[in-house]
Formats: sequence, C-alpha cells, structure tokens
Amino acid sequence: MKINGICISSTEDEHGPIYVYQTRTARILSFDGQIYQSYMKLKDINGLELGYTQAMMTGLFFIPTVKTATIMGLGAGSMAKSLLNSFSELKLHAIEYREAVTIAAKEHFFLPDSERLFIHIDDALNYIKKTDIKSDIIFSDLYNSKGMEPKQVTSSYLRNCKNALNKQGILVLNIWHTSLKLREELDELLALEFENQLLSFEVDSGNTIVLAFKNSIPLMKKQQLLTKAKWLQEKINIPMESYAELLWDTQISSKGRLK
Repeated sequence: MKINGICISSTEDEHGPIYVYQTRTARILSFDGQIYQSYMKLKDINGLELGYTQAMMTGLFFIPTVKTATIMGLGAGSMAKSLLNSFSELKLHAIEYREAVTIAAKEHFFLPDSERLFIHIDDALNYIKKTDIKSDIIFSDLYNSKGMEPKQVTSSYLRNCKNALNKQGILVLNIWHTSLKLREELDELLALEFENQLLSFEVDSGNTIVLAFKNSIPLMKKQQLLTKAKWLQEKINIPMESYAELLWDTQISSKGRLK
C-alpha cells in the first residue's frame, strides 16, 4: 500500500532507496514507499507514535534505573529521541548499518547532536561481537525493505547481545512479518541462549515483542508493575499502563512468570 504523503526526500545508497514523506501532520521514513520504517508527528518530534515502538519500552518495567541503552537499528531515531528526552542521565548507543539513514534522521527527523548519543555506523553483528560496552537494555529492531534481517536469527548475535548486557539487563526484540519457519527458529534460539527467561506479547499491529532476560525474570506483583507503568507513562508520554495490563494478562495466563 502506497504511503499517502508528499515525498520530500529521495536518496539511494548501495542498499537501496531511502524515502522521506510528509503529510499535513507527520513525517515518515520508508525504504520502499509502502511500509513505515519510522513515523514522527510534527507537533511531537520526540514522541513514539508507532505502537510496536511504544510496546518495546515495556523492557523498562524491569530496570530500576536505566543508565546505558543500545539500539540496534537507528531508523529515523524515534526511540533514540524519546529515550534521550525522557532520561536526562542516559547514555545511548545507536548502531546503524546505513550512514545515509543516519543523515536522513538528522536532516528530516530532528535527531539531535548530543554528547549522550553515540552513533556507530556498523553492522549489528560485528558491533555487538566487539563492543565492551555493557547496557541495561538493548533494543533490537533490525529490518530492511524485505523484512527482518536474518542476522537477528543467529545464535552468535543473540549470545553476543546477552554478553553485552549488565547483570539484570534485558534484550528487547521486535518481530514482525516473519515466516513461521523463521519465527520458530528464532524462538528455539532465544529459549536456548536465554535459558527460557523470556516474556512475549503481541500488539494490535501484529508485531510480537520479546523480552529476553540475561538472568532470572524479576518477580513482580501486579501493583508493582502498574506503579512502574504509571511512572513511565508520565515520563515518556505513552500508554504504558495498558501495555502493563497486556503483559500481565498474557504472561499470567500462558507462563505464570509474574506473581
């Protein structure tokens, strides 16, 4: 389905085209002119508008104080801007394979020059294998115009992400538009590498969000979860309480992970 809007920028690198569209109220990044890669409201440039990006923030429920975060796949920088704007002490590392995407994020989506933002132009697999930076949370959202990057479905990538987490760290993955075979393979690898310390839920868009814990999933009562969600909701201005309810309901009924 073609994106409705005026194309205000069209560039191309060795990996393909990069389009920026503008509507009356928003800007959209796309790699094929059909699928939204990123979406930004012009009146809220630091907001998270796509449901799956909001849902990925549920990983923050389980981190007492987030000090260092890593984003695999910068895109137009929606998650990076939201996190930097919400957590004044946060140091954020963003890994983006395509330098042209980073340029588009800065020129059209107000990605800031910040001493707390470190952008690494690198392949995610290579970066995570070599980094000595330990993060409280890693967001993995590796997609191209054809779907999920195969590198997100490898033992080495998942193991290296786990190694790059702090003791109570969490890897958050976005899974969407993936074949059943690839999804089953990823589920098996996650269960193996993270020793079944996993929570997952599906959002309205059809995306599945997976939280993979380096160590044991923290025990949490429902009221604790809702209290943290309310605090985050005020901090990042997205409906975290509804995601807390969704996470609680799906995990209690299917896995009984929370108490």
